Amino acid sequence: MVKAFLFDLNGTMIDDMAYHTDAWYQILTEELGADLNREQVKQEMYGKNTEVLERVFNKGHFSDEEMEKLSIDKEKRYQEAFKPHLKLINGLDAFLEKAHASGIKMAVASAAIPFNIDFVLDGLNIRKYFPVTVSADDVKRSKPDPETFLMAAGQLGVNPEDCIVFEDNPKGVEAALKGGMKSVVLTTMHEAHEFEGLPNILKFVEDYNDVYIQQLIK
Repeated sequence: MVKAFLFDLNGTMIDDMAYHTDAWYQILTEELGADLNREQVKQEMYGKNTEVLERVFNKGHFSDEEMEKLSIDKEKRYQEAFKPHLKLINGLDAFLEKAHASGIKMAVASAAIPFNIDFVLDGLNIRKYFPVTVSADDVKRSKPDPETFLMAAGQLGVNPEDCIVFEDNPKGVEAALKGGMKSVVLTTMHEAHEFEGLPNILKFVEDYNDVYIQQLIK
């Protein structure tokens, strides 16, 4: 029986990944000189911002202070560009209300920093649905490690096998798999073939109006 829904944030609750790609591309390629096109940037931007920088430029290339500055700069650019378009993915508002009314526990479990989680939860006035949020600052190991999802389940007081994870990224689905959780995938950024080899996927959906999604709440 499903007792909890764990939501990734970017690309899963809001359709904003193109704006993250733009912000990262500006910084990594146009300003820092990484030899990456937009598609390559898209493949690298998972996990903590510091991990993105270290994957692209290797550990030790930037000081901790430099990485913190670049991280905040990237998120400010993203928020400025995306704010006029800030809204939940179609059907999610009604789905959250229905799940809440049905007693299903919910958490945000994301590699985003609190600055971005607050931007969404407060900007859309949906914090009431999420007594638990797990951010990049709360974990030692980012997705595809399961720590983010396991921490969220633990704080909600539910077993991993009683959770469904909503994700948009193969690394996130892999994290759910390692944590013993099933996943529903939003195809906002990645296509189904990119999730090959991940057996814990229940369904690929475009948005929360999908019939399968509605049937998750009894």
